[in-house]
Amino acid sequence: MEKKSFDLKNRVVMSFLVLTITPVILTAIITVVTLRMQTNKAHQQYGVEASFESLYDNARMLSEMVNDVYQEIEEVAKENPEQLEDKAYLNQLNEKLRRKRGFLAVRKERQIFYNGATSISDPVLLEGLPPYGDSAETDFSLMLGSNGRYLVRKIDVRFEDAAKGSIFLIVNRNQLNPTMKSWLFTMILMIILLLILTSSLVSFWIYRSVIAPVNSLKQAAREIRDGNLDFSVQKSGLAEMDDLCSDFEEMRLRLKESAEEKMKNDQDSKELISNISHDLKTPITAVKGYCEGIIDGVADTPEKMDRYIRTIYNKTIEMDRLINELTLYSKINTNKIPYTFTKIHINEYFADCVEDLKLELQAKQVEFASFDYLTEDCIVIADAEQLSRVINNIISNAVKYMNKPKKLINMRLRDVGDFVQLEIEDNGKGIAQKDLPQIFERFYRTDASRNSARGGSGIGLSIVRKIVEDHGGKVWATSKEDVGTTMFVVLRKYQEVTIDAEQSEDTDHRGRRNDSGAGEGLSGAVGVRGRNRNQRGSGSKKSKGRRV
Repeated sequence: MEKKSFDLKNRVVMSFLVLTITPVILTAIITVVTLRMQTNKAHQQYGVEASFESLYDNARMLSEMVNDVYQEIEEVAKENPEQLEDKAYLNQLNEKLRRKRGFLAVRKERQIFYNGATSISDPVLLEGLPPYGDSAETDFSLMLGSNGRYLVRKIDVRFEDAAKGSIFLIVNRNQLNPTMKSWLFTMILMIILLLILTSSLVSFWIYRSVIAPVNSLKQAAREIRDGNLDFSVQKSGLAEMDDLCSDFEEMRLRLKESAEEKMKNDQDSKELISNISHDLKTPITAVKGYCEGIIDGVADTPEKMDRYIRTIYNKTIEMDRLINELTLYSKINTNKIPYTFTKIHINEYFADCVEDLKLELQAKQVEFASFDYLTEDCIVIADAEQLSRVINNIISNAVKYMNKPKKLINMRLRDVGDFVQLEIEDNGKGIAQKDLPQIFERFYRTDASRNSARGGSGIGLSIVRKIVEDHGGKVWATSKEDVGTTMFVVLRKYQEVTIDAEQSEDTDHRGRRNDSGAGEGLSGAVGVRGRNRNQRGSGSKKSKGRRV
């Protein structure tokens, strides 16, 4: 199953959102959780129901801490003022405050009657306590002593003897600061760790999505550098990197294809050189032998001299043909076969080819017959020289592989609708069905040893296919082993389109008919593509060339 790709832009946006939103959400969650823990801790330590606001408001926190003691003193001052001078009772109240990090001080008139501080003796603080009636009883005062800052809550009372006095609930403010500092430190530390963790995970996600395909491409580049093209570049799921991997994979495939094609071309070139060398050696040896015979006086009669010279001439023609094939092969590789396309009257051209082939095949003791089934003159657009090469290559290939005492070649010309079909039939050894589809490939041989024995460059039929396809035609073969082979060459007809006087009256100024009849009516002659390029004639069908 193919991975779904995400582009790098989306990943960067997602990373930004994760780095922005996730820490905020997690920080809010952690803050709520730690605040809840702190309020529970305050409840356990100080016995108060602390809220979120009281954690950062010391005065409010302290007010809630000593509120129960304050209410008790206020009630005793109204109902039993004599208890305010009972040190046992005062010690009991002071013990409650001490558990809450505070102490009790009682002043009667201007003298400190009771000081509940156990480890703190701060005369500066005690001397600076507010006088009777100086502030509202519910207010906390912030006072500075020699040992730090204190929050003081004053209750004005009258003792049993009607003397004026004040009871002070004093709490060291510094006792709560460590708790708040610890909480803030924990919060900051957790936020920092959270940011580090989030950034690390997001960075690793981005790094992994980029570095994995980069490493894959790096390894692929090393494989190509070392000449190994048998691998594949896998996609990573990141759109931009997947595009790069796809381009790299396409480059690898093209390099592999190019390397394989180069190896095949090199092999073909070596095989061509070997075949040409083998085929040139035979006529050169013959020419050399006949020349030596003439020099040594073996050709001592005019008849022998004439036979020797003709043989030398024929061998030079054969060598010239081989060299021409080699030259043509190089042009095929570079698609530089020269063509001179002209109108050819195929009937006349066929007749000329038959006359030339008769003389040549008679010399090789091959019976040759030709049949023209065209009922009227047909024209094709072709290069006469290259078309002649097609026929000669097919004929020479047929003669080369004939293995019967009586050698026969028949050549037929048929009209198959919009095409002209040339058939060349022999009674040679035939071709196996498994080899038939590949006989037009370069250097393909159904029997390598047989081909070497009979000579030939191995590119004759590939040249035939190249030339015919460049003419817009098609070539194929049918064969039966030990019976023979038939080659089919199909070329498109050239058709002229003319307009008579009556038809011209029905055409508009653009050359189109006003009714639903024929199409454009431009006078002159044009080449027309056939209705069916793959149509093959059977010989029983006769179709006239037409003039419209």
